[in-house]
Amino acid sequence: MTRIAVVGAQGMLGRDVVERLAPEYDVVGLSRAQLDITDAQSVNAVITEFDVVVNAAAYTAVDDAETHSEKAFAINARGAQNLASRCRDANTRLIQVSTDYVFDGTKTVPYAEDAPTNPQSVYGASKRAGEEAVMAENPDSSLIVRTSWLYGVHGTSFPRSILQAGLTRDYLDVVNDQWGQPTWTVDVAEMIAQLVKAEIGAGVFHATNAGATTWHAFATALFDLAGWDTARVRETTSAAFTRPAARPAWSVLGHDGWTDRGLPAPRPWEEALTEAWATGLSQFAVPKQSA
Repeated sequence: MTRIAVVGAQGMLGRDVVERLAPEYDVVGLSRAQLDITDAQSVNAVITEFDVVVNAAAYTAVDDAETHSEKAFAINARGAQNLASRCRDANTRLIQVSTDYVFDGTKTVPYAEDAPTNPQSVYGASKRAGEEAVMAENPDSSLIVRTSWLYGVHGTSFPRSILQAGLTRDYLDVVNDQWGQPTWTVDVAEMIAQLVKAEIGAGVFHATNAGATTWHAFATALFDLAGWDTARVRETTSAAFTRPAARPAWSVLGHDGWTDRGLPAPRPWEEALTEAWATGLSQFAVPKQSA
């Protein structure tokens, strides 16, 4: 049976990847406590006799990365390099999870898998450095899987924050000038499973749900699912929310990589959100019971 290591297995995406792969494969989930990917010796000792390694570990604090660049690069770049080097020596496929932040967000059409990268933040630069390191170390057996606007039930995400705020606040101001693809972690886990099953050795894939929307429209859709008055979600602009790290104005990714390899194209974000709501996301719209 194919043996798979999922690094970052306690994260929002990692947990869903483990859950999706476990019924079909021999899966070992590795938390940060079990594997420090910034330590090459630790990587070499732990990553043994695996057929596939999925690296879902990352430094994802986008704003904090602006003042903690060494830590961001240590995890997102050097950690990825350590894994790629070990996977090369062990004849193991590596699936490296990356991000839309490697792009500059200036387009108005979906970014193709081979579009030039131009990150505008430390976080984005660290993830691009991770991509480059992986492809330099193990180009023939590494896949880059970029995702964006992730949400799930296992960690902090935009839907959880919006719904919990909606329980206590009369109005929410949400930006309407940033475009992207709300992406359910369960769907990304399925896309990764498709890559494992197809035994694709190398390439770049965009693992996002299809379509495009704004943060404001996404929040409105969540209020609608909760049965709340959508007029409580008010439009604003990015200029009203100054943050340390630049956010891409356009984070819409293309999906030709899937169809080019004969794999199913990602489904629309609206369809995924409806299923996510019915299978767990709705819990965040329910007031917590007092002790």
